[in-house]
Amino acid sequence: MEEPASARLFDSFAHVSDPRRANARHRLCDIFVIALCAVISGAEGWEDMEEYGQAQAEWFQQFLALPHGIPSHDTFRRVLSRLKPDELPQCFVNWTETLRESLAGEVVAIDGKTLRRSFDRAASQGASHMVSAWANASRLV
Repeated sequence: MEEPASARLFDSFAHVSDPRRANARHRLCDIFVIALCAVISGAEGWEDMEEYGQAQAEWFQQFLALPHGIPSHDTFRRVLSRLKPDELPQCFVNWTETLRESLAGEVVAIDGKTLRRSFDRAASQGASHMVSAWANASRLV
């Protein structure tokens, strides 16, 4: 039987060192998963992460421990801003590699778009680009 995707995600991020003391109320893995899902869904800040987590709490409870419920926006800010930035890229690469391996040669359609009017000349900010990939047989975006 194939390992569930949630377990592969947890394993990929298990080696990130937790910047908090031992008395943390929320599991680091729970914070990662909610933050990752929120950002993929368009969250742009700490409050958005908390709001997304609250809106999807019932779904998250199916595979996360959430001993004290959904973390607050202050918890997302404190924890994620104190992580060692050099640890995260390799964890993310490991996770995407396990996803790639699970596709086993399946064709993946890739589509890219530039969001209209997303640039800001005054702030010297370039346009936002989005890329999506669809693995049809796995029904995975």
